Amino acid sequence: MNHRHYLAVAIPLIISTITTPLLGAVDTAVAGQLSSPAYIGGVAVGTIIFNTMYWLFGFLRVSTSGFAAQSLGAQNSSESVLALTRPVCIALFAGLIFIILQKPLEYSALMLIQPDVHTAEFASQYFSLRIWGAPFALVSYCILGWLMGMSLIKVTLFLQISMNVLNIVLDVVFVYVFHMEVYGIAAATVISEITGCLIGCWLVKTNAAIPFKLPPVKLLLDPKPLKKMMAVNRDLLIRTLCLLAVFNLFTAKGAGFGSEILAANAILIQIHYMMAYFFDGFANASSIFTGKAVGNLDRGLYSRTLSLSFQWSLISSAVLAAGYFLLKDAIIPLFTPLESVLEAAKTYDVWIMLYPVTAGFGLIFYGIFTGATEIGPVRNSMLLAALGFLAAFFTAVPAFGNHGLWLAFTLFSLGRSVFLCMAVPGLAARIFGEQYSGRLKAES
Repeated sequence: MNHRHYLAVAIPLIISTITTPLLGAVDTAVAGQLSSPAYIGGVAVGTIIFNTMYWLFGFLRVSTSGFAAQSLGAQNSSESVLALTRPVCIALFAGLIFIILQKPLEYSALMLIQPDVHTAEFASQYFSLRIWGAPFALVSYCILGWLMGMSLIKVTLFLQISMNVLNIVLDVVFVYVFHMEVYGIAAATVISEITGCLIGCWLVKTNAAIPFKLPPVKLLLDPKPLKKMMAVNRDLLIRTLCLLAVFNLFTAKGAGFGSEILAANAILIQIHYMMAYFFDGFANASSIFTGKAVGNLDRGLYSRTLSLSFQWSLISSAVLAAGYFLLKDAIIPLFTPLESVLEAAKTYDVWIMLYPVTAGFGLIFYGIFTGATEIGPVRNSMLLAALGFLAAFFTAVPAFGNHGLWLAFTLFSLGRSVFLCMAVPGLAARIFGEQYSGRLKAES
């Protein structure tokens, strides 16, 4: 494998994943054209609530991709089917629980974030409609992860782009044509989630290389692979809880600085998401190649994947930082015409320029660990980074206000990269040492 092979997978995945934060950016931009910064804040708070709920189950996509890639490398068709059906069962159950508990979830979230009265009203409107898409959104996570893991890159690209483009178009139509304001933004998301899930099911059925039938319950509940899946998902859940704690503390503290600062932070966070998802395309490519290497016990493929991941971490970090520096004066005004919000955003945008430099390695090397389904180091690195964030949060924010908040976030991003990279040298021994030992025993 060389740069051409790696980029042939990475570039479509970058295009695919970048549409997700682009959707959030369009939501923010559409809300920003309305008459008050409270609209941006309301959509931002509502989005944070759903990010909290859905990111808790982000392991559904990540672990599904890793297990599917390993089953593809091992050419095990039955495990390929199980790699999707097991997490789909979890997704359906979790989505229904979210709908049943929607009122206490909304109340608890707004009590935690404590936005001002007008922002809370718009956030509540957004939540009350968007919650109905929860089961479809979570099942879509599983489908996307499986399609990526099975190296169905063009199909993955089609699904994610079509779902997000539909959402963007409906955003514009519902807000500007039907004047539905925040309800329109939420309705656009729900419709696209349902449509994307249905299209995804059809794509799985029509593109799977094997007959896709529901496996027997005995296989679904086979304790050994189920234990492995739950261990991976547990560590990914702990990682996600740390991430959510950081983002929720960031948003809640930003809300305390007033609606203009909250709106400005929401804009900058959307730009951060676009950068993060750009890295995520490389991470997904690294995950696919690592999963194949592990499934086929190909240490050479693993080494080449690791080398290419390192090189593209350097290149993409430099390109994103330089690109934002050159284009920032054109990017920020795309989100809102409100001068007070623009001025606040420009005051703090230097921190976004630092983000790719501090976060790039951690985000791309994350794919190496997920493809290997070795998530313990990911969990540990996130716990340490979160502790660093808390230390800065309680010391820098009282001293420097919103600049202190962004400093804490930047240190968190740096910690994710440093602590995860420290675990890379021992990963090959953990993967291939145990597996080669097991193979030699079986052959003897």
